[in-house]
Amino acid sequence: MLNKVNVAVVGASGYSGMELLRYLLLHPHVSLVAVTSRSLAGKPLTGEFPRFRGVGNADSLTFTAPDADTLKAAGAEVAFLALPHGVSAEYAKPLLALGIKVIDLSADFRLRSAALYKEFYAHEHPAPELLDQAVYALPEIRAEAIAKASLVACPGCYPTSILLPLIPLLKDGLLKADPIAVSSMSGASGAGRKESVQLLFCEVQNSLRPYSVPVHRHLSEIGQELELAAGRPVPLSFVPHLVPVFAGICSTIFATPVDGLTSAQIEAAYAKAYAGRSFVRLLGNKGCPDTKNVMGTNFVDIGWALDTRAGRLILMSAEDNIGKGAAGQAVQNLNILCGIPETTGLLTA
Repeated sequence: MLNKVNVAVVGASGYSGMELLRYLLLHPHVSLVAVTSRSLAGKPLTGEFPRFRGVGNADSLTFTAPDADTLKAAGAEVAFLALPHGVSAEYAKPLLALGIKVIDLSADFRLRSAALYKEFYAHEHPAPELLDQAVYALPEIRAEAIAKASLVACPGCYPTSILLPLIPLLKDGLLKADPIAVSSMSGASGAGRKESVQLLFCEVQNSLRPYSVPVHRHLSEIGQELELAAGRPVPLSFVPHLVPVFAGICSTIFATPVDGLTSAQIEAAYAKAYAGRSFVRLLGNKGCPDTKNVMGTNFVDIGWALDTRAGRLILMSAEDNIGKGAAGQAVQNLNILCGIPETTGLLTA
């Protein structure tokens, strides 16, 4: 029998932190030993999140300040950082120095280049000396590296929905070097649990709007990973949209296929890339994913269609942005990191 892993959640008061708690409190090989929040320190966990009353050991947990020595004293072996970019690195450094492994949900360690980070996040990287040891942790692509890592950088929600459909095709040389276009739609939880006029119910409801055009911050990591997969620069336009739902991402990708590409070749590329990967569900040719089928799960559904009239390949995906796009994927990475069966604690109906 596997021993339980002692884990802490730093920044447990946001949407991703709340979703992490949902998974971790019932994970059979996890002992949740600490939850932190600067604003809620000293308050009981179930006072902020009544939904967790009677779940696991939630009733015995109290928010603490995010202090590395306190987490070490609590016995934490792995710490999840559910914090904004620019803040995670502040905590990653002392945690790593104490021998605590870090799974970061922010953007602080996703990029290999500190210069690229500064370009997209408008400030100097807070810990450039750690970039070389961080693993960009897309589990379906880098499981072996994740298993050996001490610093795990979880991909962003939009990038997960875009990279998983594209990487196998780029690796197999099935797409031309023409620019790729992506249109993605996300629920309002993607902006985080914060006060914002633009995210008020009356502002979001019955409305649909693009934002961060033409440069969204996630474009940096998408470009980085696509270039690694293709072995060449991959020009890409990415337009995200806010839709009036709590969560979920649906991405539609338009690429130019190589001459004579068939649906059978596409299916073979995906089957090879994702054989045995439990959380990628392939819907096949003309299979259209629906966010309602992935909500509250760690699944990503992928379909495709060849548009022969326009000479385009259309790829489609759906995921829960705070599930596979954040907390679920982080727990999947924990399982790989700790030698736990990958689907443990994550298979939900």
